[in-house]
Amino acid sequence: MKTALITGVTGQDGSFLSEFLLEKGYDVHGIIRRSSVDFRERIAHLEGRPHFHLHYADLSDSMSIVKVVSSVRPDEIYNLAAQSHVQVSFDSPEFTADVDATGVLRVLEAVRAAGLAGTCRIYQASTSELYGKVEEVPQNENTPFHPYSPYAVAKLYGFWIVKEYREAYDMFCCSGILFNHESERRGETFVTRKITLAAARIVQGLQEKLYLGNLSSLRDWGYAKDYVECMWLILQQETPEDFVIATGVQHSVREFAYLAFKEVGIELKFEGEGADEKGVCVSGPDNLVGKILIEVSPDFYRPTDVVNLWGDPTKAKAKLGWNPGKTTFEQLVKIMVQHDMAKVAGEGAAAKVRTNLAEYLEKGIVK
Repeated sequence: MKTALITGVTGQDGSFLSEFLLEKGYDVHGIIRRSSVDFRERIAHLEGRPHFHLHYADLSDSMSIVKVVSSVRPDEIYNLAAQSHVQVSFDSPEFTADVDATGVLRVLEAVRAAGLAGTCRIYQASTSELYGKVEEVPQNENTPFHPYSPYAVAKLYGFWIVKEYREAYDMFCCSGILFNHESERRGETFVTRKITLAAARIVQGLQEKLYLGNLSSLRDWGYAKDYVECMWLILQQETPEDFVIATGVQHSVREFAYLAFKEVGIELKFEGEGADEKGVCVSGPDNLVGKILIEVSPDFYRPTDVVNLWGDPTKAKAKLGWNPGKTTFEQLVKIMVQHDMAKVAGEGAAAKVRTNLAEYLEKGIVK
């Protein structure tokens, strides 16, 4: 039985990877941070299983990482933990650098300190944001990097320090340059999940309008559940190499929004340009037809914005045998919307119960 250690285990990718590795027969250990709000809903169904274990540590605390790595002595480490929100990196650049850059170094040094440099394989979750202000389209493993946010700059350090340790200490450590990957487990502040939740809430009468940033931004969107398989495949190779993980298909934020609303029975027509663009309901529920459901807000524009990310997964397909088209873009949107329609329906039912209870208490029907 192989042993894997996952940082960022409570995140979207960490939860899917945990499920994947448990199915492969691994003993899975995850690192979690102590906080006043214990957010572990993505892995709650795994807790209590005999081969799933959790440890408290933090990428900003080198001693805690050393202790966990020395205790678990993993065969594989998947470093998925990060401050992963691009917009937040502009607000918290120092924290982002500490976790996304120096945190990678702490993991590598912990492996060396534990005497595992020759046996432990390390996967580093890198990002398409490294390409930033893109210099060629599509982007592959040889495309020059041009990071365009504090998040991307921090991740660039992580990419290069992994490469340095691979060459300096002959360690099996690699980076997967992941393009945008979404799912029903994506954080609700990310644009795709924001869209699918809004579509569900608007059609169910719980929200009036959705505000977005640049609708023309182009992204290569894949399904996170498919991408964790590629992470694993990267560590099963004879020699360590870096890979682009992408679908090779590109879509705009506008297209994502159009499909998400169509999935709930709303047809949108986009009018205007730039900050004046609006999404108008042209067919759907009678109470929504003719209404503006999407508007652009300057609040969601970034100081520097990446607008054209498009990955070339040729190397991953050829060397790893990975299929980036397992879940199509349309299927991804459908999965997310169906999940959020059910979630919102549950929220609405709970809100109704709370309202009724408040009325009953006020009228003295219940005490």
